[in-house]
Amino acid sequence: MDFSRRGFLEMNAALATSMSAQVAPNDRIQLACIGCGARAHELMAGAMAHPQFEITQVVDAYTGRTERALDRIKETRGNTAKIRRDYREVIADKSVDAIICATPDHWHKQIVVEAMKAGKDVYCEKPLTYKSAEGLEIIATARDTGRMLQVGSQGMSTMSQVRAKQMIKEGKLGKVTMIRAAYNRNSASGAWIYPIPPDANPQTVNWDMFLGSAPKHGFDLERFFRWRCYRDYSGGIATDLFVHLCTTIHFLMDAKVPSKVMGMGGLYRWKESRDVPDTLNAVLEYPEGFTVNLSSTFNNQSSSEASFMFLGTEGTLSVGWGELKYWPEHIGEDNRWIVESWPKKLEEAYYKDPKVQKEEMPSLAKAHLVEGGTEWREQGQDATIIHFWHFLNSIKTRKSYWEDAVAGHHAAACAHMVNQSAREGRMVQWDFARDDVKA
Repeated sequence: MDFSRRGFLEMNAALATSMSAQVAPNDRIQLACIGCGARAHELMAGAMAHPQFEITQVVDAYTGRTERALDRIKETRGNTAKIRRDYREVIADKSVDAIICATPDHWHKQIVVEAMKAGKDVYCEKPLTYKSAEGLEIIATARDTGRMLQVGSQGMSTMSQVRAKQMIKEGKLGKVTMIRAAYNRNSASGAWIYPIPPDANPQTVNWDMFLGSAPKHGFDLERFFRWRCYRDYSGGIATDLFVHLCTTIHFLMDAKVPSKVMGMGGLYRWKESRDVPDTLNAVLEYPEGFTVNLSSTFNNQSSSEASFMFLGTEGTLSVGWGELKYWPEHIGEDNRWIVESWPKKLEEAYYKDPKVQKEEMPSLAKAHLVEGGTEWREQGQDATIIHFWHFLNSIKTRKSYWEDAVAGHHAAACAHMVNQSAREGRMVQWDFARDDVKA
């Protein structure tokens, strides 16, 4: 990815061309959506912003979602897609060029691997994996098949994060040694206690399709529609929210994966319809020479839901959704309270030292104003649209975007390490030789 101003302009021009192009039917990429929940509807809208994508097939275990998907596709494009009863029908169909995998987490690896082996490119919503070791199989499959795989954590496709990366690479912050990242909410919906459609019943919900390889359990609409609340299908806060945070941190810092992780949290408020924490904190140490503090609670919405603070020796960078703030460090030594306890002659001699005068006298000067920071706000295309442009570009050029199988594996692994640490009450380490969690 080109991080220069020229690169920004070229990408925006390409996006404009992509979204206004008249594409012949033979040139369109036939796209199928496997899993049609709320996020999948946003993904389909992001894909359909590009005329080159045509959504031709949809699959979901709840009939209401596929019906609404067909309505949206027809309203947006005027064409009719097919409803498939099983994802295997999609994967077996040679007319399908690529898929969107937007199922619950425990289905990701199986669908992604089978799709790539069938010759299809894949856009997989985060997290890429349900278990860390699954990432190795996905990476190997992508390598062996030559298929494009892009993970759907769209933050690094925003102009604000691309600009932040550029500033860090240019040394604007000096050496970054600490990063704080938070993702907070304070509502039932934010805690994934979603409303359940009134028509949901054993006739409209395919429970066996939903379960797949998950532990057997009786028909349960809360588990079906609020699956992020249950360990059988999701890693909770870590895999849903921390993955976003770690993906951005890895992207901005050119980091791979933490060497050590400590996590702690609990279920303090949303105790119904749930067995994953509603509050989680973690500390991650990276071999590149910095630590990360991650935090998330569903009991307070401070930090405007999501924010990053990159703390460097020369400046601080705050990254939010659609905004970027930078302010420089104004460093001045001031040892007066120490030196004033010395004998007077030694104090006077201390302040005659040219080095001391240079380092400490500015703090002794009269009150004055210093230059402040800079702030940017993002406007234009939604990040999901831009993220699909990257996927489209990868399909056409056969060159992977940054957020490929390897990046997805490492971001998801952070979440798995946090959850393991919190459950077991111990530090969890990464095995760089195996590229997996240390046993």
